[in-house]
Amino acid sequence: MRNVDQWKPSKFVLRKGRLEGSRDPKAVGIASRVMVDLIGRFYQRALPRYAQGRLIDLGCGKVPLFATYKDHVTSITCVDWGNSMHPNPHLDQEQDLNQPIAYPDASFDTIVLSDVLEHIRRPEELVREMYRILAPGGRVIMNVPFYYGLHEQPFDYYRYTQYALRAMTEDAGFTVVELEAIGGVPEIMTDLFSKTIRGVPLVGRPFAKAAQGFTTWFVRGGLGAKLSRVTAKDYPFGYALVLQKG
Repeated sequence: MRNVDQWKPSKFVLRKGRLEGSRDPKAVGIASRVMVDLIGRFYQRALPRYAQGRLIDLGCGKVPLFATYKDHVTSITCVDWGNSMHPNPHLDQEQDLNQPIAYPDASFDTIVLSDVLEHIRRPEELVREMYRILAPGGRVIMNVPFYYGLHEQPFDYYRYTQYALRAMTEDAGFTVVELEAIGGVPEIMTDLFSKTIRGVPLVGRPFAKAAQGFTTWFVRGGLGAKLSRVTAKDYPFGYALVLQKG
């Protein structure tokens, strides 16, 4: 990873011991906080447990998970699209992930793929490429949305069920170590409500912010957590996976 000294938190921040979405609306939209909190919770648990050795962050963006995995790996390689208008100082390799990844076989021990697979036109090819560049025993730690609106258009191509994710990754040779739904009906309804109302003059943003805050509190325990967990089986907000090669 280049220019480590220039890195600063962006999408995720550590707050009271939890990895959560930034409350800076320039980093995370007000209507997206619930989703980003859920993703942060997964990576805070999974990265210390599974990340090791040589890590490559595919579709790294501003490398928002750097602080969470940096102490668990021996090297970090950052890969993403090139962007001439806003250069990324951390990129080691500019790469269109729809093309073969420009690293030799077995180059890495850990791959992070966060909110990327839905933007790949031929996802099976990327999954096979990840398998190729992983060393035996290496792991992929990743997440994808499911009940979630179109974003980064027109580069938003797919939503995957758990069955598609399992079939696609196992066909490539991976063993599925973890595959879990993240978020259920409470989070989905809040996301839809917030993104629908946020554009209403005067009241939209405060209502969206209040809805996100309430749901964040509601699903942390008791009835809210149970409702989220039970409904996620048929109405998942997204999925989180850990895969292993060999």
